[in-house]
Amino acid sequence: MSSIRFIRLLTLLTLTVSSVPALAESWQGVGEMPLDYRAYVRDFNGGDDRGLVEKYFTTDTQMISGSGVREGHKGMNEFLAWAHNGVREIARPQVVMWDKDHIFAEIDMDFVASKPRPDFTFGALQPGDIMTVKFFAEYTVINGKIKTLKTMTWKPETGVTKAPKLGSHAGQRAAFLAYTRAFSGALPDQYSSFYTDDVKLQLSSVGNLDGKKAIVDYYTKMFRTVRENLEINQIVFDENGIVGDFVSVFTASEDAPDFVVAPLKKGESIRVPVFVYYTLKDGLISQIRVARSGTPTR
Repeated sequence: MSSIRFIRLLTLLTLTVSSVPALAESWQGVGEMPLDYRAYVRDFNGGDDRGLVEKYFTTDTQMISGSGVREGHKGMNEFLAWAHNGVREIARPQVVMWDKDHIFAEIDMDFVASKPRPDFTFGALQPGDIMTVKFFAEYTVINGKIKTLKTMTWKPETGVTKAPKLGSHAGQRAAFLAYTRAFSGALPDQYSSFYTDDVKLQLSSVGNLDGKKAIVDYYTKMFRTVRENLEINQIVFDENGIVGDFVSVFTASEDAPDFVVAPLKKGESIRVPVFVYYTLKDGLISQIRVARSGTPTR
């Protein structure tokens, strides 16, 4: 493919996506791709940044973006370590085109926060927040590795597609972990965004809580004196449900003589092993069933 023809295709793509967000992936090009971009996306979404850089980028690579130029493996690794500190970045390619030396991709990039990032490039994030940004990326490939990566972005949440929050995809698994951090952080706006409006919570020690508001009201009151931190032992995901083996760690920030699990004095904690089954509907939690799986320990 000539450079002029390639530029014309990029121009046509830009004009198209500026008016209508892509609704389905489109992959097309001339000849074989200069590298396996599907494998690259899979590994990118796997979260091993150092492994990704080593496998796919030349040692003298350059990453050029609006925020600056990163040189070589060292520059890339330092940038990715900062950008991904408490944030999983999940690439969802919408349109991919290539010739023998280049790959161009329009990507809806999800940033999934599991810790507070007030300094994040595209805007402040709290645990449980998911921000989507439209990226345009051009990769120049030499001998099967990326020599140059140039990126540009749109304003966050502009012209993007949105994936269902929860399920079995890498980004959805990351989103669930972010949900647990939002819950443990007592951030009701964030953790309740993962619920359907008519969500039901079944707790053997409390009974049934019906609806998003009832759950938020219950935990907002509880968190005034006792905070709950979810420790994860094992999780199994699919599109219809999530099953987790957790330990709920309850810590009193004030004396809580009437706490439902056991009386706690300020600073005391109690650990409760639990199995939790989350039923999903359209990528959101519609039912939560909790059962103790062991004896509470102080």
